[in-house]
Amino acid sequence: MAEPPATEPPVTDPPVTGRSGSAILVIRPWRVRWVAWICAVGLFAAMTAIALLLRRVSTGVYFHTDDQVAMVVLGLLMALGILTLTLARVRADTHGVEVRNLLLTRVVPWSQVLEVRFPDGARWARLELPDDEYLPLSAIQLVDGQRAVRAIAELRKLHSRALGPQQPPKGC
Repeated sequence: MAEPPATEPPVTDPPVTGRSGSAILVIRPWRVRWVAWICAVGLFAAMTAIALLLRRVSTGVYFHTDDQVAMVVLGLLMALGILTLTLARVRADTHGVEVRNLLLTRVVPWSQVLEVRFPDGARWARLELPDDEYLPLSAIQLVDGQRAVRAIAELRKLHSRALGPQQPPKGC
């Protein structure tokens, strides 16, 4: 008897309804989020352990309580720095796309988007804009494999639906 196929995690977060009542497509990176969380927790745990052990081990340097607290706080700050990699997000609906890369967010109406692309050799997708500009989509990454392919397909479908039959010519 054949086993049922293994299900992959969904490409997007659960559908969210926007102000206009239309469904919003939300895409976040998958593998980078896992790696960042594991690294952040590991780094914080290591810095905390080192801070606790330094006072008990004879190293020739005298560590005090304030030095230990500083090491734990430094570990926390470095862990939070790593977690900024998890902030990437793409939110799209019939009106446009909101792209958050690292800390900056930009909203682009679909009328300004010429094409949704994933160039050969690129690490993440991008939106092609007029005047040879582009906006990287760091939420759709090469390391996510088929999830990235499905996310691009969904974004392209939403883009073509939003533009309707009057699509602008590609390129320029």
